[in-house]
Amino acid sequence: MIWTKSKAYNRDMAASVGFLSSVKEKLLKNWFVIGIVSVILLAKSNPGFGAKGGPLMPEITVKYIAVSVIFFNSGLSLKTEELKKALMMVQLHVFIQSFTLLFTPCFMWALLHFVLSKTAINVFLLQGLQVVSCMPPPVSSAVIFTKAVGGNDAAAIFNSAFGSFLGIVVSPVLVFTFMGSSSTVPFMDIFSSLFVTVVVPILCGQIARQFIKLWLDRVQPPFGTIGSFILLLIIYTTFCDTFSNSALAIDKFSLVGVAVTVFLVQATLITTVFLVTTRFKWLGFQPRDTVAAMFCSTHKSLTLGIPMIKVIYQGSEYLSLLTIPLLIYHPTQMLLGGFLVQTVRGWMHRAQKTVDLPAPT
Repeated sequence: MIWTKSKAYNRDMAASVGFLSSVKEKLLKNWFVIGIVSVILLAKSNPGFGAKGGPLMPEITVKYIAVSVIFFNSGLSLKTEELKKALMMVQLHVFIQSFTLLFTPCFMWALLHFVLSKTAINVFLLQGLQVVSCMPPPVSSAVIFTKAVGGNDAAAIFNSAFGSFLGIVVSPVLVFTFMGSSSTVPFMDIFSSLFVTVVVPILCGQIARQFIKLWLDRVQPPFGTIGSFILLLIIYTTFCDTFSNSALAIDKFSLVGVAVTVFLVQATLITTVFLVTTRFKWLGFQPRDTVAAMFCSTHKSLTLGIPMIKVIYQGSEYLSLLTIPLLIYHPTQMLLGGFLVQTVRGWMHRAQKTVDLPAPT
């Protein structure tokens, strides 16, 4: 009897330990999403500390120092030598960049004109969706999911990096094209500010990498984690400005409406890329290329997007409202991408077998 109770106790303890380990693993995996929620709540509790003119002085520490550090970090971590593998896949590159920086903003513009006339969602949140559509692809998540599926990771690396550099110039132009006079900073001021806080740090990071390349390969510093913490600081100060402005209010209907719109938009874009790259055989894309296109064409960079929006709309009282859709878009693309990994991997293996079949004699 005692032995039976002891066995049951050990079994319950093992189950409890396993459950706690599972919870811990999930928390570590989603720590950045938890961090976003935490800094927003922190900003809500004491907005004056991180607001413009407050003790943290975000007009200096964030606008210049934090943004510059995050792009220096990107330049330092970017392995440009790996991009040479995919350099000659011009047709795939043109498709991905055209889809993410041309088709997506146009699609969003048409969709939002319909949504604006049919719903009462906050207009600045909807404008934030248009800003999101103009952002470049991320350097990390698209590559991570492409590798997880087993797709063309060399093409994903090239397009993510090339798209990021291209977006530094193209994204502000797209924002001005679709948003018009909504922006509050003169055109040349934006590009000079982006050049100083984005282009120069990236170039400096790439130059520094040439001198410490062996050390970086040996130590492998946690560039992603460092960048994520800096992003949390930027998000924190952005929402401090929001909550310190009593004139602004975000209704729950608008937040839910934007979240649903983001999910539907991502699902539509991923489906569109899949259908185009698989049905139009003349494009010459292999199943592995389709996988890279699905993630690179539809993901948007939080790392580049938040600092860019911060620079473009610096001084706007609606800055945080314009930022919220990107904060929703990022975790949505991560969750949706993670959910699709197994399904897309199974499709790719089946499709690859069909491609590899010998032609009938």
